[in-house]
Amino acid sequence: MTWGAPLDHDSGLDSRWDVRPEPNDPEGAFRRLFTTFMAARAALGCVLLLAVLSGVWLNRGLPPAVIATCGLYAVWVLWVALWPPLREGVASSALRSLRSRHWWGSIGADVVAFTVLQPAFAEGGLPVAALYVLPILSAGVLSTRRLAVGTAAMATLGLLGGLLWADLAGRDNAQSFLQAGLAGSGYFAVSLLASEMAQRLAREQRSARGSLALARQQAALNQLVIDEMQEGVLVLDAHWRVLAANPAARALLGEVDPAPAPPFELTAKPAWQGLVEAAQDTFEGSFAARDVALNFAQAPPRALRVRGRLSASAEGGSSCVLLLEDRATLMARMRQERMAAMGRMSAGVAHEIRNPLAAISQANALLAEDLADPGAQRLTGLVSANVARLKRIVDDVMVLAAAPDATVPVLDLGNLAAEVAQEWAQTQGLTVGVSLRLTRPDQPVKGRFDSEHWRRVLVNLLDNAWRHAQEAALDGQGRAGAWIGLAVEPVSAGGAARIRVFNPGPPIRPEVERYLFEPFYSTRSRGSGLGLHICRELCERYGAAIRYQAAVWQGVAGNAFDVVLPPDNATP
Repeated sequence: MTWGAPLDHDSGLDSRWDVRPEPNDPEGAFRRLFTTFMAARAALGCVLLLAVLSGVWLNRGLPPAVIATCGLYAVWVLWVALWPPLREGVASSALRSLRSRHWWGSIGADVVAFTVLQPAFAEGGLPVAALYVLPILSAGVLSTRRLAVGTAAMATLGLLGGLLWADLAGRDNAQSFLQAGLAGSGYFAVSLLASEMAQRLAREQRSARGSLALARQQAALNQLVIDEMQEGVLVLDAHWRVLAANPAARALLGEVDPAPAPPFELTAKPAWQGLVEAAQDTFEGSFAARDVALNFAQAPPRALRVRGRLSASAEGGSSCVLLLEDRATLMARMRQERMAAMGRMSAGVAHEIRNPLAAISQANALLAEDLADPGAQRLTGLVSANVARLKRIVDDVMVLAAAPDATVPVLDLGNLAAEVAQEWAQTQGLTVGVSLRLTRPDQPVKGRFDSEHWRRVLVNLLDNAWRHAQEAALDGQGRAGAWIGLAVEPVSAGGAARIRVFNPGPPIRPEVERYLFEPFYSTRSRGSGLGLHICRELCERYGAAIRYQAAVWQGVAGNAFDVVLPPDNATP
């Protein structure tokens, strides 16, 4: 596992799963081999120079040309080996042609120098044939196969040429010619073998680089998945040392701020003692899920669902992987899943109820026409009212079950809100400006919303506000003094549009507020509990948000429901 910088720059949390990139330099291997051969040439040049100087000191009578050649060769190879511009500027393509000055400056220079030295060294009994092995190996490893064979041929010709020169001078070299032929055969074998081994090594290196790239890509994908998980992941060793933690785990372990970047000790805080016990049970072989409470000193306690797993490491030991999940988030997800299943079932039931309701309504209307008794008329009216109530519930359920449209038009939501409020006031017999106080801007407030759904949201909020305004007015000046307000606020610079529905009255109790938008929750015995839930679902469908808060309107305290359109939805 390699540690590095955080992947998620927005959260600022370091997961410690980051993969540190390594340089991918195909020329790096060539430069290392070239440097090695240049160092070997430098060592060989120094040895030859020392041998010649020893011969001079022993009065062997070496020709001045041999001494000068050894000296120049030693200076040249040392200069190439020690001077960085000459060594680092050579690429693999520079040694693949006889026209390259780099080839003649390295391999070619060796062949020429050894050919010049060959007659004198052969006369002195030195193994001249062995000197050619170094340039042949260099050509086989660093250049193409054709150049490697060509270098072997040049070395063979140089060896034979030196013997021919000695033969013309009157020396008997019959046995030396046989040895030169065998050495030439060995040169070709060495060149072919070195070239084949170098090419095979190059193929293996390319394959290894490809596998390494795939491994890095897979590691990066794994890191991305782990960092984006909402479930916390902790990796611990047997000494309770946290080796890795994704951002979710650090957020869950944090009291006020996120936990420190790993590595850190899990025993550092008493609140984490439950996690230490869970890790200990995991090391002992118990992998059952458990609930752990983190009792912080400066923050509310946090309940976690913890699952443990063991993971074998490459060093032969084992590490513990703890999977952490906030129980509140877990319960919310389970609640959402239950609600989704209940919604699908409710949609099916509502669809099946529609036809019987229509039949009951029609039969009740026909029955009411033939009844003259006032008591019977009241009963049919009661049936009609309850049928209408059931129809509203069915319509609400079908609205939630309907799929959203693919294209949503841009509407003037402020103007439409004012129209809906005025129509609603007429149906309720209210006076705009008295019982319904409306404020709206001169400029349009636009947003993406289905017009019928927008109307449904506003009517539900107005009905809810008017009902509670009447209840609050009973404690004061009676129903005649009840009023509600609707305010449309335009988009500010970079801000959001807001439509507020307000009613005077005492603030909603906290135990009721937490369930305001839950389906089928109502404080009235005859309420369906779907009005505010439908408002929230429709708002979220179009990227808007709805929220409750205690507010003040024109100096009067009360309750407000705000529909907020985000900047990407609210277009001025």
